Amino acid sequence: MEYYAFLDEGKFLLAARRYRNGTHTEYIISLDANDLSQQSNAYVGKLRSDFLGTNFTVYDSQSTHGGAIPSSCRSVRRVASKQISPQVLAANFEVGQVSYKFNLLKSRGPRRMICSLKCPSSDGTTSVDNSRDDLKMKSPESSDRGYNILKNKVPRWHEQLECWCLNFHGRVTVASVKNFQLVATLDQSRPGGKGDEETVLLQFGRVGDDTFTMDYRQPLSAFQAFAICLTSFGTKLACE
Repeated sequence: MEYYAFLDEGKFLLAARRYRNGTHTEYIISLDANDLSQQSNAYVGKLRSDFLGTNFTVYDSQSTHGGAIPSSCRSVRRVASKQISPQVLAANFEVGQVSYKFNLLKSRGPRRMICSLKCPSSDGTTSVDNSRDDLKMKSPESSDRGYNILKNKVPRWHEQLECWCLNFHGRVTVASVKNFQLVATLDQSRPGGKGDEETVLLQFGRVGDDTFTMDYRQPLSAFQAFAICLTSFGTKLACE
């Protein structure tokens, strides 16, 4: 199974291919729609799920900070000279986790998710939908370890429509369990610490049978946003 991300004007952004690796599922993410392998020069990272498909680890091919230690499950590759020296080997660096909360009682409601991500500097980060003024970026509080904690925005139950609803500002048109919005959590570790639980940092939703929109902003990178959205695919019997 392959997945593709395009900018609103139709320009190709990223591609991913899903693999079954034993009891785990992996998504290889690439800058080249025609070369979706981990040995490719276009390889930018991967997403790895657990057996249940409820916990995911995000790996980036480039370290987000100096002194980072490659993952023990790294796969070494030789990258293009335009990125770094062709003699330097790049590995997979763990940069985040995405988890879906179990719904053991099978209660009615949407999926619940939380993300812990080591985000790049806000400088130079762009948004797929950067022309929108109603979703201006406000950087969330970060933990002492440099991770940003995001959670899904809780939808409201609409009595007349009899469904859970979120305001996607017209960007999502079809109801789906895969639809979500992520916001920053409150930082409980600091006295008076605050997050912004109203500003949407990433939203994802269905607009067609096999078409979805993805809108993201700082501090998320395009790679991280795409990886998070990929976690929504696949059956999650423990969550719904």
